[in-house]
Amino acid sequence: MAEGNEVRLGPGARSYGSYIGGRSVQGDDWVYVVDAAALLDDAFSNLTLKRRLERGQGPGGELPPSIVGRVAKAGPDEVRLALEAASRAAVEWAAVPLEVRLDRVCALLHRRITERAEEIEEILVQEGHPRVLARWQVSGMLECWGPESVGFYHSQLHQEFRHGVREISVRRRPDGVVCLNPPQNAPMASALLGVHAIFAGNALVVRAPRSGPLGVMYALQELVAPVLDEVGAPPGTLGVVCGDPAPLLNAWLDSPLVDDVMYFGSSEAGLRFQDRCVAAGKKPILELAGNDVVTVWKDADVELAAEALTEGFFGSGQLCMIPNQVVVHPEVAEPLLAELVRQAGLIRPGRAGDEGVLLTPVLRNEKFFDCLDDALLQGAELVCGGHAMLVDGTRDPAGIFLEPTVVLVRGLTDARRMTAVSQETFFPLLPVIVAEPDDDERLLEKFIGFVNSTGYGLRNSLWAADREVVDRFVDRVTEGGLLKVNDSHIGFLPYLPSHGGTGLTGGVFGEANYPALRTTHVQGVSVSPGGIRPRDAVFGTGDRRATPGHSADGRAA
Repeated sequence: MAEGNEVRLGPGARSYGSYIGGRSVQGDDWVYVVDAAALLDDAFSNLTLKRRLERGQGPGGELPPSIVGRVAKAGPDEVRLALEAASRAAVEWAAVPLEVRLDRVCALLHRRITERAEEIEEILVQEGHPRVLARWQVSGMLECWGPESVGFYHSQLHQEFRHGVREISVRRRPDGVVCLNPPQNAPMASALLGVHAIFAGNALVVRAPRSGPLGVMYALQELVAPVLDEVGAPPGTLGVVCGDPAPLLNAWLDSPLVDDVMYFGSSEAGLRFQDRCVAAGKKPILELAGNDVVTVWKDADVELAAEALTEGFFGSGQLCMIPNQVVVHPEVAEPLLAELVRQAGLIRPGRAGDEGVLLTPVLRNEKFFDCLDDALLQGAELVCGGHAMLVDGTRDPAGIFLEPTVVLVRGLTDARRMTAVSQETFFPLLPVIVAEPDDDERLLEKFIGFVNSTGYGLRNSLWAADREVVDRFVDRVTEGGLLKVNDSHIGFLPYLPSHGGTGLTGGVFGEANYPALRTTHVQGVSVSPGGIRPRDAVFGTGDRRATPGHSADGRAA
């Protein structure tokens, strides 16, 4: 930038360098962040200003309030230094007692999130998350750092037993250096999820995505880093750099210092990355697509089931863990559809900061219309929605919002011929599949088989009153990292995972994702005070009696 043409951030705007070795490292290049509300007002002017600033051609002087922050863009040197600092810290941090790196860190971080909940909410809103969904994300942060969940993590990371005079423990040991590539649609929450790898004893390096770096930098540098400093974690335990995904992922795969990589992305890209990780000797931990099934049995509470189904429209369907399709008993299909249409009509677009708004812009909506057309051509019936609209809800082909859309699919048999059923859809389109009439016994088997054969496995849920139906469903459904019954599909609960799953959701190593467990490995330990004769232990006599070839006192016969 030309001398004398220096730009200044306006009041309240945030600026973050890379976080390496416990300190902020400034760079020559910056990524500027535009308030999501300003993009609705004038996307062209604000994006033009952003591009000019990032090319060093800014207008000079104080920037307008539409620029809410900037983040240093890391180069190869910063990426390397972050890994080196993490490698040095990992050995020392792993030796810190679990009571410090888990119990104390979690308690301090929970308190810090609680104290800054409103500030976190505002940053999420600036990034374009509707206010009500920003609060939902904060509730998830508090739940996964809460005392009930922490107690569960502790029980999984370390268990102790007595066997005679022996002290036996089964514990999980950290893998070492973990790198995290969060998604563009929920970078802050995903970065905080990755911090669980730290309390398991690992060092963590996070890539803040260029499309949404501010929340990641805020959360890790203002929430997590001070807590790690307070407990005396070595510099480098946490590192954060902002940059393009391909160069950073390549650097992580090429580095001998990296042990695990947590990757968020599409199934297609994620499975290719899994192969690269294995070839490079890294553990891949994948968070990919979801195609969640909600099953509604004939005795379900229709009003509450429909309310849970509308979660499929939250964030305009641009969330991985929402309902993507519904399988319904034919006896309850008609009232369920009527209630779903009524409740879907209450979901509205608007600015992210407005109360009650649940729809977000869908910038490339041609895929929505292609998917809807495909379903209709194959016999699905449009129940409601199907149009683009403006921020005020007016239908307009040029609108960047989409109406909550429900299509009716008659029959399970050919349902998966439709893209809307067979693949994850990242927009507000919900297929309701009404099963062919059949005996309830066979119908339940078909429902269970349908859920288990989706190919994905993030979350699934059931609405049913009959406890026998519930128990059978829970016992037989094997796919998915989370299964919920008669409850919100996306609501957070203690002990339970918020992410993770099988199949196209998590790859060949997929399961419910507790990062503290996924970034560690099991180790068994036995400590004896002494006096145990090894031959007795080997041959199982349990006392000092003679073993083959030896006298009672252990000497060779």
